[in-house]
Amino acid sequence: MSTTEFIKSHVEMEQILREESLGFLGLQQDGEPYVVPLNYSYDAGKIVFHCALSGKKLDLIRVNPRVCFTVGRATEEVRRHPEGEPCHIDSDSVICYGTARILDDVAERQQVLSAFNHHFRPDAPEITLESAANVGAVEITITEMTGRREREKKRTYWQHTFPQA
Repeated sequence: MSTTEFIKSHVEMEQILREESLGFLGLQQDGEPYVVPLNYSYDAGKIVFHCALSGKKLDLIRVNPRVCFTVGRATEEVRRHPEGEPCHIDSDSVICYGTARILDDVAERQQVLSAFNHHFRPDAPEITLESAANVGAVEITITEMTGRREREKKRTYWQHTFPQA
């Protein structure tokens, strides 16, 4: 059994998180997994997403704010492989572990949602307080992340632990 050697770096993983826009939020309910696809933005160790003001995600976060968030992408088309050869596709992925916080303060939510919108549309106007009052937002503070890049059957692994406040 081989051991995986991780490079202690966050630069590559943060680049992947900034370049992608669809991730998967992992929560748990009574020991059962619950995974939700959602749009997100990433900046400086934090993942932000918007949501409704009520619902299953928020209920589960209130019970247990520890979450897992993952992003993945294929960097090429799936290609035919010779008979007997292992399957392969070049890809990148990042798995983040952290704590989710529901943003209840409307003024804070306004700032976060404006930044979220600018991630997708740099020319977007600022979100109004009235709009922010009608949309929920969650901020995940990442405590640890791991990542993998595979190119031509060669894998590179990264790992980073964020300092705790």
